[in-house]
Amino acid sequence: MTSKIIYIELPNTGRIPVKLVREARRDARASVGKKHLILRRPRRSTAKQDRASWEWFMEWGRKVDAKNQGKQLAHLRQRHYEAGQQLKVGERTYYLDLQEADRKTAAGKIAGHTIYLTLPTGLTGPLRDKTIKTLLSRCVAADFLPAITQRVHQLNRQHFKQSIKEVRLKYNHSSWGSCSSTGNINLSTRLLFAPAGVIDYVIIHELAHRLEFNHSPRFWHIVQQAMPHYQEKEAWLKRHYDQCDF
Repeated sequence: MTSKIIYIELPNTGRIPVKLVREARRDARASVGKKHLILRRPRRSTAKQDRASWEWFMEWGRKVDAKNQGKQLAHLRQRHYEAGQQLKVGERTYYLDLQEADRKTAAGKIAGHTIYLTLPTGLTGPLRDKTIKTLLSRCVAADFLPAITQRVHQLNRQHFKQSIKEVRLKYNHSSWGSCSSTGNINLSTRLLFAPAGVIDYVIIHELAHRLEFNHSPRFWHIVQQAMPHYQEKEAWLKRHYDQCDF
């Protein structure tokens, strides 16, 4: 099996990656993956067959894209960053400074309102975008961590009074947060794009697991005591999850 990644633009979703797979099969097949749209084609197909399968795939992709105005593919949306762009995270606005250097690793830092990223010379395509996204998440996490840590401890003192070992901010696409049995509160940097009240809800949700390590009725009662209208915050995340990402 062989594969490669390309990018396409769809009206509602925007720029997303497509994984082209060659494998032992008789016909073409399309699917929505966790990281890509996927087009699987026979290992030995003619140029004419490839053109036909691509046209069929793009028509299929546009139909999927049209459902719920692109929300079905929102998790695949890719942003392409260039020097001078702005990045708004919550109430903070950053300016992006992108440089290339003769080095093997990428690096990033924040100074004032500017995020300085240095990439290895010649980095292009999906690897470039992925590297920038990773660096942005790390830089923004470091910038927000003191305030988020303070808020976690404040809400804990106000509602739960449980031991907290550490607060961590790290990119996670599969969940907004988690709470370990040892008392670590882990929050996704994607959450930083949400309103303050929604961030509070996720913090309260994870802190409630310090009292009830499940999602039983008792757990939700604990959450509701701390935030009576938490359902509104949950609904916001379900409606706007596609807007919360780098």
